[in-house]
Amino acid sequence: MATAPERLLLRLEWKVVRRLDGRLQGAHRTAHRGSGIDFTGLRAYTDGDDARHIDWNVTARLDEPHLRVFTEDRELTVWLVLDRSASMTAGRPGRGKHDVLAELALVLARLFGRGGNRVGALLFDAGVLRVVPPGTSRRHTLRIGAELVRTGEARGATTTDLAEMLDAAGRLARRRALVVVLSDFIGDGDWERSLQRLARRHEVVALRITDTADDVLPEAGLIVVEDAETGEQLVVDSADPLLQVRFRAAVDARDARLAAGMRRAGVPVHRVDTDRDLVEALVEVVARTRDRSP
Repeated sequence: MATAPERLLLRLEWKVVRRLDGRLQGAHRTAHRGSGIDFTGLRAYTDGDDARHIDWNVTARLDEPHLRVFTEDRELTVWLVLDRSASMTAGRPGRGKHDVLAELALVLARLFGRGGNRVGALLFDAGVLRVVPPGTSRRHTLRIGAELVRTGEARGATTTDLAEMLDAAGRLARRRALVVVLSDFIGDGDWERSLQRLARRHEVVALRITDTADDVLPEAGLIVVEDAETGEQLVVDSADPLLQVRFRAAVDARDARLAAGMRRAGVPVHRVDTDRDLVEALVEVVARTRDRSP
């Protein structure tokens, strides 16, 4: 009998991956393609060769110019940084932010893995870190899925430390990689400085997963508002015009801070709403990535 990750991956392969095949493969351009270059040997110098690669010690010993020959590692290592904090549970049943995060993670792992790239995952939940080392196979994608469906143990109510999450990604990704951060970016910490450090060493792309509940206060009279991260509850009159204005201003300020921080770090941020078709969202991400490419 198929497990939950297997059923989810089968559905995504049929409804999403097949539709994306050929449209996204090789479409992501990265300035840090591969993890470096490897020395493979020496050969005699010929006219037109780059003199900067001459091995002068060997040249002096053999009394004939010789070049050091390198091959570039073309494999791309991808790290998926997955925010599993309490605020990611917002949204309607079956289509909350954590559901969309799981679908995006499996689709990206499958697409990158099929292209021969190695995909790892970092799952961050209230300071608890779980890591799936990079791999390429379908079985490896299922391993990421299995971690996604695991229920974390009950923990004290704390807000997400975005800086800690990004710093953890920097410690794991020791060689140059593509780092894709999937989060609603609701949390605390000096995350901008951490993001800048991460972006200096790696190519970073942010997929901001959002839901209407993050941005809209329904006009339903007296309601209990609960902070998903801290558990703090407050009774408010949601129909109060002044409260609506203050809520909208807070949302706009939050979005402006996020956009400014991403811009200063040089990191593109793509919004993926929970009610958005996944194929359309990913095609748009790739189109915007191409527009930014030199």
